[in-house]
Formats: sequence, structure tokens, C-alpha cells
Amino acid sequence: MTQETNRTSVARLADRGTVRVTGPDAAKFLQGLVTNDVEGLVTKADDVAFAASAAHAAVLSPQGKILFEFFCVRTLDGFVLDVLREKVPELIKRLSMYKLRAAVEIADVSDSYSLLALWGPNACSSGPTTGTVAFHDSRHPDLGQRIMAEARFATDIASATNGRKVTPEDYAAHRIALGIPEGGKDYDFGDAYPHEANFDLLKGVSFTKGCYVGQEIVARMQHKTAIRKRVVPVEAAASAALSRNRPDISAAGAVIGRLGSVSGRRGLAMLRLDRAAEFLSQGVPLQENGTILKLALPDWMPAAAAQS
Repeated sequence: MTQETNRTSVARLADRGTVRVTGPDAAKFLQGLVTNDVEGLVTKADDVAFAASAAHAAVLSPQGKILFEFFCVRTLDGFVLDVLREKVPELIKRLSMYKLRAAVEIADVSDSYSLLALWGPNACSSGPTTGTVAFHDSRHPDLGQRIMAEARFATDIASATNGRKVTPEDYAAHRIALGIPEGGKDYDFGDAYPHEANFDLLKGVSFTKGCYVGQEIVARMQHKTAIRKRVVPVEAAASAALSRNRPDISAAGAVIGRLGSVSGRRGLAMLRLDRAAEFLSQGVPLQENGTILKLALPDWMPAAAAQS
């Protein structure tokens, strides 16, 4: 590798927004709604440092399907949710629907923060403040850190972290190479269960916490013998770039999945695993728009999970 590719990279994620949840009942309120355990998140601060902990989580429909995915970040005065920006109004509406008499306040604070991803050798956010929050991306160690930077300081993040500024497309390529799906890109909100989006494999769901909306469905799927669909990494068998318009994936003329995020010849696809295994065992290739695909499982995904 060159010295340049060995440097820490930092990318501004302009498609992300933030929702603040504060008040005496904030922890209890979120604990009863989201898929992960947030009551155990802690935040420490002193005169010179501020460290936050976060959990990747989702809010589900009563039928157990993902409506929103986000990072739930513990701050000094409550929580901030790092969520797809276009979903912020809808998320606030959904949280408010469940608020009832809970002593919580919910607000769109997207204009207060710039969201950044920081990854690479020794990725570490230096000089955090009580307004700029850094936390580890719990889905995979190589995803590094995410930073919710105060808007007025966001332009200085690259120099503060000794990182090189890169594009959101560079971050997407890094995420795709690791096989990490994102909602709205690799699966449709309201149409995928947490297991299908690999929440069970990427620390996005707790199977030991108490009840939350959709919990019974998730628990039932955890004890099933097979998960028929998952988001899995794929690669073009040749050097051709994959299509970016989310085309169908087929085998012998039968549609068995859909391509999501792509970067060059790599991509992520929501795939019917049972059908894919059946066709591949018969020597029938998977294709998108005539391009032959092969599965490219990451080290964190057990082979059994992709052969359910």
C-alpha cells in the first residue's frame, strides 16, 4: 500500500441528520422502542475530554419490519440519533406517537451537527468537546469512528484528526467492501426484518433486553432454522461495473433478489438465499443485466448464514 492509502480518511456524510431525545424518561422511553439495549450506554466527560457510547439500532413496525435505522448516541443530557436525514421528520412523528405521558423532548437538531465518518490506521478523534461527539461504529471495527461535529467546527475535523478528506463515495466504497448494509440503499424501509438486514450479525439487536415494538417477531426469527433472505456482498465475475439503478438479480430467468449499493464491480444485494443456493448448486449463475455475479462473503458473516 502507498502512504496515502495508509492514512486515516474522513468523509462528511451529508445525507445524515440528527434527532435529540432528552428528558427524565429519555432512556426508558427509547429502551421500550428500539431493537438494541440503550440503557447501558454511558458518557464520560471532564474538563478536557468527552467520550460517548452508542448502539446501532432500529425502530420496527408492530409486524417486526425496519422503519428506521440509526445510531443511538448517549450524550451528557440525553441521546442523539444519527439517522438518514430524509427520514428525520418521519422519525420524529413516529417517536411522538409513542411519547404519550413520558417526560421526553424530541427535536430535529440536524442543522446543529455535521456527521462524519473517520476510518483507517489509528482513527481517533482528537480534541472532542461537549458539543462534538465521537463514537465507535459498533457494526465493524474497520468502520472506525463516527463524529457528530458542531457545525461551526466541522471544517476543522480533518486537520484535528490528521485525516485526509475524502468523498461520501469513498466511504460508501469502504462500507460496501466490508459488506455493511444501510437502510434505504440496500433494503427498503418497511419491507425488511432485522435478520434480513443482518442486525443479528452486526450488533444491531439485543436478544436479552426487555420488550420493544416488534420484539416478538424478531425473537421468533432468531429461533427459526433458516432466514430465507439476507443482504449479502456480491461481485461481478468479470471486470464490468455493476448497475446503480438497483436492478433485479435473476437466475435462469427467475428473479431472486435485488442489487443495492454498488462501487465498481462490488455491491450489496438483498437475496433469496435458498433460491440462490439451489441455482448455484446446479451450476446456474446469478446475473444482473447480463453480468454474472458471485457471492463474496465477508469474514464476519458465517457461511451458514448465507446458505439458510
